Amino acid sequence: MVRNSESYNKDFKKGLYLVSTPIGNLEDITFRAVNTLKNSDYILCEDTRNSKILLKKYDINSKLISNHKFNEKKNLFRIIELLKAGSIISLISDAGTPNISDPGFILVNECIKNNIDIIPIPGPSSVISAVSVSGFSDKFFFYGFFPEKKKILVEDLEKLSKLNSSIVFFVSPKKVNRIIPYLKKNFSGRKILICREMTKYFEEFLRTEVDFLDTLKFESKGEITIVVSENLVKKKVSLNLDESDKILIGKMIKKLSIKEISNIINQGKKVSKKEIYNYCVKLKNEK
Repeated sequence: MVRNSESYNKDFKKGLYLVSTPIGNLEDITFRAVNTLKNSDYILCEDTRNSKILLKKYDINSKLISNHKFNEKKNLFRIIELLKAGSIISLISDAGTPNISDPGFILVNECIKNNIDIIPIPGPSSVISAVSVSGFSDKFFFYGFFPEKKKILVEDLEKLSKLNSSIVFFVSPKKVNRIIPYLKKNFSGRKILICREMTKYFEEFLRTEVDFLDTLKFESKGEITIVVSENLVKKKVSLNLDESDKILIGKMIKKLSIKEISNIINQGKKVSKKEIYNYCVKLKNEK
């Protein structure tokens, strides 16, 4: 097959390329990404209609194959055979980095099984973009889209609420109001950044506190990226044991280890472990 590109390099590495595409503004794409797409025999697209807009802008004429969550299993054998035959294939999503809350997981794992090279072409990321402008901790956990089932949603948010890091979610404008009560319940005391239409002309950043979230009204277009801050409520640590703690330690000192005593004293409150240790040593020396 002859590629429709004058930039074709005969030494271009064979394999599957995961090419990051713009998350909004079509100019947010790397030179390497454009060159890779031009040198591809095939481009796997989540939605060919959306992809054609980007590809037309950069005069990319590689053959397109529709590849989304409803047909990726059906396409798998054909794509693997093309790759084994030496084709250069790029995988792109509608926006951002492929295989991150988008189709690609099945294909990537099949390539790994068949020892087919997988080459990432980094670029735009709504996750990194949102965290970078949040002002929150750069230690973050990416969760992705909220699950449809209430039971899973409740269980997952309860677990996430215990993480002391920024947390990133994806949600559609149609569903954002539905999840607000769950955010309030699990992330009280934290700040929140809601990003919409990032890098586009009408991009919007709503900064508030989780406890102050009201019902939001957004157009039913595009996806929303939410960043919840790290836990901003500092836990108070008592540096001193009260009299009831001292009496309790006195009763346990002969039966339990200092570690076991510390765990018992710390139930329901935070007392300095150093304070507990010193008091235990003092009691033992008095015996």
